[in-house]
Amino acid sequence: MRLPLIAPDALTPEQRPLYEDMRAGIASTFNAFKAIGEDGALLGPWNPWLHAPVIGQAIWNLTKAMSIGATLPDPARQVAILVTGAHFDAAYEIYAHIAIAEREGMSSARLSALCAGVKPADLSAEESVAYDVAYALVKGGVLPEPCYRLAVETFGQAGATELIYLVGLYCLVSMTLNGFNVPVPERE
Repeated sequence: MRLPLIAPDALTPEQRPLYEDMRAGIASTFNAFKAIGEDGALLGPWNPWLHAPVIGQAIWNLTKAMSIGATLPDPARQVAILVTGAHFDAAYEIYAHIAIAEREGMSSARLSALCAGVKPADLSAEESVAYDVAYALVKGGVLPEPCYRLAVETFGQAGATELIYLVGLYCLVSMTLNGFNVPVPERE
């Protein structure tokens, strides 16, 4: 890890409000995996965001908007997030979203395929579209027209837009995690 964890008693006045907001969000939304250390320090991408509170607040606001206001079905969201995390080999992202997907009943075989960069054969129509869009976007270049049209047909224009932004957000999360070499906590 390239940035030290920040214990709550070491927070600056600029970091404190962001810490409190992220801690509340973790408790309500990101609670399927370990995101807070024994001393109260935030783990995962939240720690790097605390180190740059102006940028961190902007990323956190986007994260909240993409989570609280989500309209995409969560299984499709998790497929897109795992495709993105697997593409970048972002260990903490994969760890966290495996935990969420397991809590929601996703099978080990499906999780294994997604983490290996393979499209599972048992995806629903919505999950399949989410996979194809995420896979095409992380490869780079313009999203192919058939993928885009199918996303709009499946999720509506707002949902297709949300899916594209979701992949973009998790590309940013992956870069944060990989750039700062954020470790994965031990699973219990």
